[in-house]
Amino acid sequence: MSVERVGLVVHQGRPVAVETARTVHAWCDAHGVPCKEIDVWRDHEPRHGGQEEASAAGHPDLVVTLGGDGTFLRGARIAAKSDAAVLGVDLGHVGFLTEVPAEQVGHALDAVHEDRAAVEERMTLTMRASRPPTMPSEVAALLSHGRGPTLPPPHVRPGATGEGWGVPLDVIALNDVVLEKLARDRQVALGVYVAGRLLASYSADALIVATPTGSTAYSFAAGGPVLSPHMDAVVFTPVAPHMTFGRTVVAAPDESVALRILPHSGEVALSIDGQLRGALEPGDWVGVYGATYRLRLVRLGPTDFYTRLRERFRLTDAPATAADGQAAPLFRPDSPVPDDLAHLRLPPPPGERHG
Repeated sequence: MSVERVGLVVHQGRPVAVETARTVHAWCDAHGVPCKEIDVWRDHEPRHGGQEEASAAGHPDLVVTLGGDGTFLRGARIAAKSDAAVLGVDLGHVGFLTEVPAEQVGHALDAVHEDRAAVEERMTLTMRASRPPTMPSEVAALLSHGRGPTLPPPHVRPGATGEGWGVPLDVIALNDVVLEKLARDRQVALGVYVAGRLLASYSADALIVATPTGSTAYSFAAGGPVLSPHMDAVVFTPVAPHMTFGRTVVAAPDESVALRILPHSGEVALSIDGQLRGALEPGDWVGVYGATYRLRLVRLGPTDFYTRLRERFRLTDAPATAADGQAAPLFRPDSPVPDDLAHLRLPPPPGERHG
């Protein structure tokens, strides 16, 4: 893709991110490409929705993020409003979404501009609700303490509502949608429906609906499985449920997960990709399901997800295997790949490492 306009999301708290931003601006100036920093906020100013940010940046076709996965998710919500590709520059510690080291950002921009970079698509989630979420001022003050200003509640997106089908919300989630308790002493009580059928009623600290990309985020921390980001699925994980069945359920990509807040539940906070977006009350419901939109991630080569999984989570081998040393590679693709393996994702040739 030829880059026509760049939106830049910078983690302002990291000097290396600020310095790398200068490199991006210099590259854009040298190539005559407009570049605007977006998703910038200050404590005394309200934050803007993704559509407003994308419009302010002139609807970029490439969003560059400088930070960790949190910064990447900020860029992704803006990119979704312009169908832009996202290039994540890796300045984090446990990230799975960012790829390019800061010192290679100029090379990466050259590769994108000269159409030498690969584009990897990821499944996203969207949602409907019985009503648009609201953000009571006291709730925003409580939950945003120490985090900076919150995002506004999601708007209703254009589309047929239909009697009993709720309102479609202008939401794209790359990682997850979370309903969690507002009061420490009041768990949330929710009926959980998969593909329209009641699975069970849960009393828990939170309930997570995630994508495979988000399976290594909050869902994983709550005991959920790791899913390949190359697959499509809807992952439901309860957090500290007060019931016997506390397992994750992995639903098909065309199956929705709906959550109805039961009459005796405490108030519920709605978060999307880690950002508080509103509060819901008993009687409200949300339905989370696979979106038709797929986020486009810029990659400089094949994604080596499982090597990154081992390194980022510092996976250690069983003590009983210590005498054997680290296991040798299973495949050595330095010779032609046999026909019956040609359709598989295989490690890159020796000497090549990609994120």
